[in-house]
Amino acid sequence: MEKILEDIRVIDLTHVWMGPWCTMMLAEMGAEVIKVEPPWGALGRIEERGQMYGGAAPSFHHLNLSKKGLVLNLKDSKGIELIKQLISKSDVIISNYAPGTMEKMGLGYEECKKIRPNIIYCVLSGFGDTGPYSPYSSYAMVAEAIAGYTRQLGDSIDPNGPPKGMVGFFGDLAPATTMAMGIIGAIRYRDKTGVGQKLDIAQFDSMFAYNTQVTTYWLSGKNEVQRRAEDQERRKNAPPRNIDPLQQIGGNLKVKDGYVMVTGMRPKAIEALKEKLGNEEITKEMILECIAGMTKYEAFHFFAKMGMPCAPVLYASEATHDPQIAARDMIVTVDHPILGKIKASNFALKMSETPGTVTSAAPLLGQHQKEIIMGLLGYNEQEFNDLVQEGVIAYQPDIDKYLENLNKGN
Repeated sequence: MEKILEDIRVIDLTHVWMGPWCTMMLAEMGAEVIKVEPPWGALGRIEERGQMYGGAAPSFHHLNLSKKGLVLNLKDSKGIELIKQLISKSDVIISNYAPGTMEKMGLGYEECKKIRPNIIYCVLSGFGDTGPYSPYSSYAMVAEAIAGYTRQLGDSIDPNGPPKGMVGFFGDLAPATTMAMGIIGAIRYRDKTGVGQKLDIAQFDSMFAYNTQVTTYWLSGKNEVQRRAEDQERRKNAPPRNIDPLQQIGGNLKVKDGYVMVTGMRPKAIEALKEKLGNEEITKEMILECIAGMTKYEAFHFFAKMGMPCAPVLYASEATHDPQIAARDMIVTVDHPILGKIKASNFALKMSETPGTVTSAAPLLGQHQKEIIMGLLGYNEQEFNDLVQEGVIAYQPDIDKYLENLNKGN
């Protein structure tokens, strides 16, 4: 076995960020992931804001690597019949449609079990299948807000100010990663017992579980406002004590071309810094003066070689040029039918026996129609063309040209 999931087929009925991140992880571990889109394309192909590249947003390219593209009109009964045929030949089906949508299409868990009794049926949603909020819709920022992160971030900036939204859609990526882990666990269970199951991940549940502040509350019995007031009172009444200057300035330190982040002041590192500066009584001013003429990378190595946890503060674009990223093989080049050779982020987990890898760029809309409808499901050319004419599937003639060029290496 070269890839840990090489014998697994996944039907991906997801969109936006949460579902695609989960299925991309599975694809990079070897699963055959069939991304099903409506004839007009997933949300990432619809130009709403920002620049589009090769017919899709950058986030679409980022989140749909290594997948196969299939277009099905699931508003048509023949489209539903096709997806059911796919279910019969698949191991996992995953969706993040609005609550109740799968059931309305006749694709609820009980129906899918009739088609494939040991199917692993995965549902990603804002609030899960049960509870008073289960019918409600959600996005990453909704989950981040209700689970405490948005208020917590705002308070860390200004306790009297407004909440602050997080960057990077953690409210999507964290639950999606949890679901990917659950799917692998369910596959392992099925390998042992032959039994499939339903997996239900809610953004709120996952984000709540990630937030250690809830345990602080349970242990202390006091909420964030009460604890902050107690901390302020304790500091006010505490006897004076000598605090190492580095502990006072830990955080983002200014250098000539930006900032370096320094944190976790270790005693040995502080002693090394004192020796470097030639003074047993170093001050904040001395430290800042020492690094003022350094670049952020020079300051990073200056502190890191002393044993201090630190990093240059980078934009994402700068991180792509970092030598550590190159050394870890975190950037790969893939061939896109329209854009040509493009760079992509590689699978982050290093596995000694079954390494995960990116195998292809995000698919064009309907790129693998013939491979799936004819090759996997057994339809002939005429039947395929009839489905196109009826609007059940979509096929762009240009795809043949793009794929021909791709195969030639153009």
